[in-house]
Amino acid sequence: MTSTSKTFSQLYNIPPGIWALGFVSLLMDVSSELIHALLPVYLVTVMGASMVTVGVIEGIAEATASIVKVFSGAISDWLGKRKLLAAIGYGLAAFTKPVFPLAASLWWVVAARFVDRIGKGIRGAPRDALIADIAPAQLRGASFGLRQSLDTVGAFLGPALAMGLMYVTANNFRAVFWFAVPPAFLALGLLLFAVREPERPAGLRKVRFPLSVAELKRLGSSYWLVVAVATVFTLARFSEAFLILRAQGTGLPLVLIPMVLIVMNVVYSMAAYPAGVLSDRYNRLTVLIIGLVLLIAADLVLALSQDLRGVAIGVALWGLHMGVTQGLLATLVADTAPPELRGTAYGVFNLLTGLALLAASILAGALWDSIGPQATFLAGAGFAVLALLGLGLLRWRVPALGASQ
Repeated sequence: MTSTSKTFSQLYNIPPGIWALGFVSLLMDVSSELIHALLPVYLVTVMGASMVTVGVIEGIAEATASIVKVFSGAISDWLGKRKLLAAIGYGLAAFTKPVFPLAASLWWVVAARFVDRIGKGIRGAPRDALIADIAPAQLRGASFGLRQSLDTVGAFLGPALAMGLMYVTANNFRAVFWFAVPPAFLALGLLLFAVREPERPAGLRKVRFPLSVAELKRLGSSYWLVVAVATVFTLARFSEAFLILRAQGTGLPLVLIPMVLIVMNVVYSMAAYPAGVLSDRYNRLTVLIIGLVLLIAADLVLALSQDLRGVAIGVALWGLHMGVTQGLLATLVADTAPPELRGTAYGVFNLLTGLALLAASILAGALWDSIGPQATFLAGAGFAVLALLGLGLLRWRVPALGASQ
């Protein structure tokens, strides 16, 4: 059997619950990305927001989700249950989708984005912990990669739908935003009826105060090293809103703006599952180093390109780096955190990386407004080089970290 056939034969061994959670993510991402693909341009061209404002809105939205994840993850450890909190988070996101087409001012859009991200924050850590609970250890990378891949299929179907609807509605943003509502409620229904949470192992320690100093110490040094690596890594990248604005600045017509996220997410989706399988076979940090090299290449191409062809290559490289790294970072958390503290582990992980994303997005917007888009992407490449040096040192000093299960 060839390496490729072995890679895809593992799909049959991945538990049904992982598949169901993957399709829940797919549907919710169709809904969210249909809006997100158009939102930066909508904010600038219709609502009159500046580039710095876009950076602040995107950064605060994601940071809000990350902060909420800490508490929802900890609560899931305290309850010993993950699905309930995941359902609350998906439900909140579904019920806030109609606010986007109804918003009468910039602040209504900001509020809708904020509440939507609260829903994402509530569901994020419990869902990831639930995947870790369901997935067999030897298929952990593949399981996270599959969920990430299906999630990202939704992330390019959403913009593709947005592009077609913008054409049909003659660039009527509000009409297009209404189409984001049905898939969000379908995702909620699939989670409620198709995902079965496994029974808590009988001998697993009961966690009383997940966010106490004593429990955070129990997460262990390997976990905290993973968090440190991920935080520095996140400083090297920023919101994908700036990819959209870069493409628009090189002459991409308004109706084709969603193509930016379509290209990025098609590549992202195709890379995520194979990257997860590779991480099950080889050292995960080695695969992560490859992802950082891809990010540096993407930033350089986006900074130096003068036409749409170059920007398209940069966007594709950005998607490739996301596919290689994002599911892998989640897998490393599952590898290093104690099972009874996985919700808290994902919550803390997402808090620190979310704050780093906030800082990176604000800096990106400020550099764009004051110097230009080239400065934004060159700064990203500089941070990525620093992260690459640190990751290489960590790989050399702690070879057991990231080793295959």
